[in-house]
Amino acid sequence: MRVLLKPSAHAVMAIPLALLLFGWAELLFWNPASRALSAEPVAYTHNALGLAALRALVASLAVTPVRLLTGWGRVMTLRRLLGLWAFAYAAMHLLFYLLAELDWSLGALLAETAKRPFILAGMVAGIALLPLAATSTGAAIRRLGAKRWQALHRLAYLAGIAACVHFILRVKGFQWEPWLYLGLLLALFALRLAPRAGLRLRPS
Repeated sequence: MRVLLKPSAHAVMAIPLALLLFGWAELLFWNPASRALSAEPVAYTHNALGLAALRALVASLAVTPVRLLTGWGRVMTLRRLLGLWAFAYAAMHLLFYLLAELDWSLGALLAETAKRPFILAGMVAGIALLPLAATSTGAAIRRLGAKRWQALHRLAYLAGIAACVHFILRVKGFQWEPWLYLGLLLALFALRLAPRAGLRLRPS
């Protein structure tokens, strides 16, 4: 079980990317009429990458609450892995947007960020994830020290909230899905705070 935990997590996290790559391969090489990526493959890909980033981030933030609730210490080995997948999908989400919509123009990206609040929220999420990915190594933890590293990595909650706001503002009309992610994120944050408030999450 211990040996398979990380490979299994990597495999699960890679599924959205694998499905997108297969869908594009089918569309470009085998079946141009394929609807595997919907009738709008560019929009579908962009949205799928963003959703995968948000799900990976929420999963990474769920790791500590799962340990607090269950006492399963081994789950903590997944926190960094899931966080790096969240950053990877967020980076692909941004790069695909630059490629497909803005023709690699950073000036256009800055203009869109200033003009559209949902893009601003997405950029905040991405910027918050950047130092987390950069300090994800054991060497970075030793340089920063455990307390400073933990304080820095609270930016994950800022990234999560900003990503949910990005999702909420991005969709047309009222949709439940982005609000469910925001609610889940706030619940995870509350579970993290419970031990500090003196609440016991697991029976002794």
